[in-house]
Amino acid sequence: MTARLPVVAITAGDPSGIGPEIVLKAIHDPRVIESCRPVLYGPHTPAAVAMFPAGRVDAASGRAAYDAIVEATAATRAGHADAMVTAPINKEAFAAAGLEWRGHTDLLAHLCGVPTVAMMFWSERLSVVLATVHIPLRNVAASLTIPGLLDTIRLTARSLPRFGIAAPRIGVAGINPHAGEHGLFGNEDEDVVRPAVAAAAADGIHVSGPWPADTLFVRAARGEFDVVIAAYHDQGLVPVKLLAFGRAVNVTLGLPIVRTSVDHGTAFDIARQGKADEGSLIEAILLAARLADTPMEPGVFRPRV
Repeated sequence: MTARLPVVAITAGDPSGIGPEIVLKAIHDPRVIESCRPVLYGPHTPAAVAMFPAGRVDAASGRAAYDAIVEATAATRAGHADAMVTAPINKEAFAAAGLEWRGHTDLLAHLCGVPTVAMMFWSERLSVVLATVHIPLRNVAASLTIPGLLDTIRLTARSLPRFGIAAPRIGVAGINPHAGEHGLFGNEDEDVVRPAVAAAAADGIHVSGPWPADTLFVRAARGEFDVVIAAYHDQGLVPVKLLAFGRAVNVTLGLPIVRTSVDHGTAFDIARQGKADEGSLIEAILLAARLADTPMEPGVFRPRV
């Protein structure tokens, strides 16, 4: 008897970008065909996409991308799909459409009614969870609090068993150079990061830090840590994209549904030119299909057969 393939809801992203192109390419990949049954949301056919301008920020495109996310999320939450994958959106287009959300992560948290989520970029070489996401660098230190960072550490520890890591080794990056050098280069690491790490360790979580970021990611890539928690967006994403761009998968931790996405943006400069690489989207779909068949409890991360 053939096992049922998971249904994966896939949004086409911003129709002015490369989303529709990579979606259509990805769903015809043999690995995707063997792993799941895709259902598409949002403008993706040539006729539908032609109604939107190519390669620029457009309010109607932002609204169309938003509508597709809302519909796909509702379908997944209702059990009509087993997982959800999103093609890239444009944050400026969201703003032009009058939407308050600046990305998938905060919108999905709102739609699912959950208070704590985290953005993780997963790859074979390096996996990173972001403690803060789309905020100005000047606001990072003030935005990091002991309760907030502790919530992120705990959420990461609860989530990694689904990836086959029963007791994840978590390294937490310092905010300042050299993790503050015991207060010489800023007090945030001693005042915020270290107490949060200590509280998480007291819970039995295998976590350590703050570690200097300039060596922590090297240590993680060499296998010393299963995941790194980065203080801010570029601190975490520069090393991930350096090591695994096009193969890394964006996973939202803390949602009641499985949601994955690509590791790149809308690439307006090559929209509708047939040049877009669907590799990251394929990886996102394959991971979503696997996670859809993996229990939340600690266990083996196994693909469908």
